[in-house]
Amino acid sequence: MADRDTVTSVSLLRLKERGEKITCVTSYDASFTCLLEQAGVEVLLVGDSLGMVVQGHESTLPVRVADMIYHTSCVARAGQFALRIVDMPFMSYSSVDRALGNAARLMRTGAHMVKLEGGRDVADIVRALTERGIPVCAHLGLTPQSVHQLGGYRVQGRDAESAQRLLEDARLLEKSGASVLVLECIPADLARQVSQCLRIPSIGIGAGPDCDGQVLVLYDLLGITPGKRPRFSHNFLEDSDDIPGALRAFVEAVKAGRFPAPQHSFS
Repeated sequence: MADRDTVTSVSLLRLKERGEKITCVTSYDASFTCLLEQAGVEVLLVGDSLGMVVQGHESTLPVRVADMIYHTSCVARAGQFALRIVDMPFMSYSSVDRALGNAARLMRTGAHMVKLEGGRDVADIVRALTERGIPVCAHLGLTPQSVHQLGGYRVQGRDAESAQRLLEDARLLEKSGASVLVLECIPADLARQVSQCLRIPSIGIGAGPDCDGQVLVLYDLLGITPGKRPRFSHNFLEDSDDIPGALRAFVEAVKAGRFPAPQHSFS
């Protein structure tokens, strides 16, 4: 572990340029942060998914900035190498001033980059953050904070009009300064188009094999998600003897192009 280089946004660009897949897993505490770094995961996402898998809520909407600060601090104390991306929770970036204040709190706590959901509606906020030195990861497709507006957890971008809008939003977010783009639950063909048209790396979840990287919720990866596991995930603990082995198996499968397989993707 001692000879590992610290992962940065520039590191991720280099991986994309070399055609090497990026691995990302959610982490909410110090112990799993250590295990994930030992497995070779490049990006740790302190996700507002903690609202569902840790706190037991039905959605991510109840998560507060204070919750994200707490879990970010836990991850940051243990993290040594991986890039830490932290979700900004629901309504914490409803204006430029609010976004700047909350993002600054997360960065002071140990975030390396903050993640916002939305397309052209958040482009000005992305620009304001990056102009002030706060790196941003954008998030398109299924955006869980908009679950009620979307009518549930549904695949996005399946018709020509919405696919074109998503592609335009991706280009605009990159132009506005985003360093990374998460694509969630969109058709694999659309994810490939988006990934190919951008210079910044794309990280997919339920978006097919052609994104520049893959992210899973830790609890899905280990098969311990409350309720039904999402179709796009895989229980890597079934293929391994222990948790460290499952985390290594995820990294190896993504790097080798074995995950996601066709059954984890949408058409």
